[in-house]
Amino acid sequence: MAAESKTKYDRQLRIWGDQGQTELEKASVCLLNCGPTGSEALKNLVLGGVGSITVVDGTKVEKHDLGNNFLLDEVSLGQSKAKCVCAFLQELNDAVKAKFVEESPEALIERNPSFFSPFTLVIATQSNVMLLVARSYGLTGLVRICLKEHDVVESKPEHFVDDLRLHNPWPELKEFAKTMDLNVTDPVVHKHIPYIVILIHVAEKWADGHGGCLPTTRQEKKEFKDLIKGYMINMDEENYKEAIESSYKVSLPHGISSQLRQIINDNNAAEVNSASPDFWILVASLKEFIENEGAGEPPLEGSIPDMTSLTESVSKLVIWSSEFYLFSALNYYCCDDKRFSCE
Repeated sequence: MAAESKTKYDRQLRIWGDQGQTELEKASVCLLNCGPTGSEALKNLVLGGVGSITVVDGTKVEKHDLGNNFLLDEVSLGQSKAKCVCAFLQELNDAVKAKFVEESPEALIERNPSFFSPFTLVIATQSNVMLLVARSYGLTGLVRICLKEHDVVESKPEHFVDDLRLHNPWPELKEFAKTMDLNVTDPVVHKHIPYIVILIHVAEKWADGHGGCLPTTRQEKKEFKDLIKGYMINMDEENYKEAIESSYKVSLPHGISSQLRQIINDNNAAEVNSASPDFWILVASLKEFIENEGAGEPPLEGSIPDMTSLTESVSKLVIWSSEFYLFSALNYYCCDDKRFSCE
C-alpha cells in the first residue's frame, strides 16, 4: 500500500489493517435509488476509500429530497438525482471512481440484468452477489443482508497467543534447547537463556515425572511455576520472570479448535474443484495438511515473541521458526497445488 494511502486512511487502518483496506479499495458498489439511507451509506464507503461506485436512479431532485438527503441542495432541484449525488460523492474522495446511470433500477434490471455482474455489492442474488437492503425511519433503522455465506479469513482475534508448540517443539527448536543448560553457573549466560528454552526444559522435566502429561489443574500449574523458580540464581532474572508469566502457554490446548474442525469438516470442503471459491479450496488443503504432514496440527504461525536473551540466540530462534513456518506453508500449498494439478 502506498505511503500516501497509509497516511490518508491511518485511523481505519488501525481497525482492519492493510488487507482490509486493500479489499475495500478493490470493491465495486452499486446504489439503487438515491434515498437518504443509501446515500449516507455510500458516503461512508467513499470516505473510507472504496474502489468504485455506481449510482442508479431515474428520478429528478424534488423539494422533499432536500430535507432528508444531505448530499442534495437547492441548486440540485429539477436535476438528475443520480448525477447530483454522484458529483457530491466524487468531491469527497477523488481517488474513488464514481459514475451514475439515469434510469430506474427496475427498467435497468429488465433491460440489462448483466449490468450488475461486475459489482461486489449489488441486488443480483442469482449471480451469488450480496443483497443489502437498508431502510431508516427517523431514529429507527433496518438492515437486511441476503447472501449464501460470508467467509472471514482475517478475523483479527483480540487475544493472540504465540504459536510456540511447547507441547511438541519442532526438531530445530528442540535441538537448540538442548544446547543450553539451565544449571549453568555463569550468571550472564544464565540470565540470557530465552524463556522459550526454559519452558521446554521444565516441561520435559515435568512430563518425565508425570507420565508424559503436562500441568492441567490449578495446583499443577502452580507447582510448575515453582519448578521454574527453582532454577533461578537471582530474583532479578527477567528471562525467568518471562518464563513464569508465560508458563500458561505450556498448558494451552493443542491441535485444532472445535470451530476450525467444524469448518474443515464442512461439505463445501469435501468436494472442491477449480470452480470452488478460494476460501473452500484453502480449507480443503488445510484439512489435508492437518491429516498428513501436520500430524494433527495446523501450519506454524511463524512469529517469535519479544524476550530477554542474547541477540545471537534470538536470531537463531527467528531463523528456525521462519524455516519451519516456510516448511509448513510449502507443504500446505503443495496440498493445494496437487489438488488441481490434474485439472
